[in-house]
Amino acid sequence: MGPDLLYKLWFSTGVANLEWGMVLMMVVGGVLIFLGIAKQYEPLLLVPIGFGAILTNIPIADIAGPTGLLGYISDGGISTGVFPLLIFLGVGALTDFGPLIAMPSMLLLGAAAQFGIFITLIGALAMNLIPGFDFSLADAAAIGIIGGADGPTAIFLAAKLAPDLLGAIAVAAYSYMALVPIIQPPIMRLLTTEDERKIKMQQLRPVSRLERVLFPLTVLLLCVLVLPTAAPLIGMLTFGNLIRECGVVERLSRAAQNELINVVTIFLGLAIGSKLAADQFLNVETAGILLLGVIAFSIGTAAGVIMGKIMNRMTGGKVNPLIGAAGVSAVPMAARVANKVGLEADHHNFLLMHAMGPNVAGVIGSAIAAGILLAVLG
Repeated sequence: MGPDLLYKLWFSTGVANLEWGMVLMMVVGGVLIFLGIAKQYEPLLLVPIGFGAILTNIPIADIAGPTGLLGYISDGGISTGVFPLLIFLGVGALTDFGPLIAMPSMLLLGAAAQFGIFITLIGALAMNLIPGFDFSLADAAAIGIIGGADGPTAIFLAAKLAPDLLGAIAVAAYSYMALVPIIQPPIMRLLTTEDERKIKMQQLRPVSRLERVLFPLTVLLLCVLVLPTAAPLIGMLTFGNLIRECGVVERLSRAAQNELINVVTIFLGLAIGSKLAADQFLNVETAGILLLGVIAFSIGTAAGVIMGKIMNRMTGGKVNPLIGAAGVSAVPMAARVANKVGLEADHHNFLLMHAMGPNVAGVIGSAIAAGILLAVLG
């Protein structure tokens, strides 16, 4: 075996081409898989994202390149915005809008939780004062949407306004969605008293089938009349909910709730993981986006809880402020967290169904916020 052949053989191995950044991002991928499996922090998201990160950083293989499998998936599903819209369809089919219909006032909690989006937009522009950062207004808007804790919306808006930041924004949005059980509870406890957390809410009124069918159609009509730029997201969400509630297309509803959303989740997770390539991810702007993302999410959670406290005063103590934290649109994780914190205060205090109202409102609110930003900056 000649020297040239040995030289080529050596430089065709992973060892010869492995760089410290690749190793670091593989470790990050491993941590995400660990959190998904051992801690069960949204494993449906973190396991494929983590595995995609490992695949992406394998040297020479070019799995996430233009001609690689993950490259094709990313270009076809994320860059085009197709995956986020299909996820919204599945979410609509999976989600019971009944709690929001029963208590329409919960829309205020969903709206308040979007406050972090616009504060973070300003924060992203302010970071331009720091050397190394150069965020445009469109970049800042795409970063701010992370505060809605809605991964599909964040991807959809970033693909339109800041495609060069799409990878970092997608990773930040889905990471913080998965870390809802860690980030939210300390903020909720800080802003509420023990007595407030113990408040039991009245049972929700029954919602008729006619109301359930008319609600998604009404939401879509309002979107068409007032904010057409949000129609792709709102349209898919309401269509998914309509096929769930109309009762005559059970096969389509089951497909949207199971096969469709499961397949898209696999591809979406791998595609997001493909954005964790060391040469693209390890830079100062990515660090800034991750920092702004957690600030946005924290502000959104705090704003929802504060609005919950205001509603508590206005209703004479009938609203538990904890459900305001579910106004961020991480469905149904944020609602489960609100229920868990309520149970810690009083093991008879079940808030899950009440928290689903602002949780659904948060999904609609984040889509509306994205539509407003797209209308102004798109």
